[in-house]
Amino acid sequence: MAMIEQRLQELGLELPPSPEPRFTYVPCNRTGNLLYLSGQDCRINGELMYEGKVGSDLTIEQGQEAARQVIINCLAVLKGYLGDLDRVVKIVKLLGFVNSAPGFGDQPYVMNGASNLLVDVFGENGKHARSAIGTSDLPFHTPVEIELIVEIRD
Repeated sequence: MAMIEQRLQELGLELPPSPEPRFTYVPCNRTGNLLYLSGQDCRINGELMYEGKVGSDLTIEQGQEAARQVIINCLAVLKGYLGDLDRVVKIVKLLGFVNSAPGFGDQPYVMNGASNLLVDVFGENGKHARSAIGTSDLPFHTPVEIELIVEIRD
């Protein structure tokens, strides 16, 4: 069994199928050895696990759960594109958007739900540069949207 697949199994994670885009974009785009993943949300079986604003509708902990699910969906996109997650060299950058209530400023805590899972899965290679941005709304009222930049090997 591949190392990353084994690690996912140890963490009790089963990746869903790679989601199909519903609009005009590709889930990931490669240039050289970098993959740019389009923004993903916290869907499970096609339904958002949470909706609304962190800081009013959702707690920080619920935001972290949503961010973690977004990374599971990102991993599904990577697996669908690469076929083998052991081709991931490094998670380069995470760009996270948090649907935030007015005055909410704890976006970095929310994004830790995503960052921690990447480190749990990829170890040192999961450590990444990161931006955690608060926004007044996100598509479909998802609480979290995340884009990744990932270095891969052929």
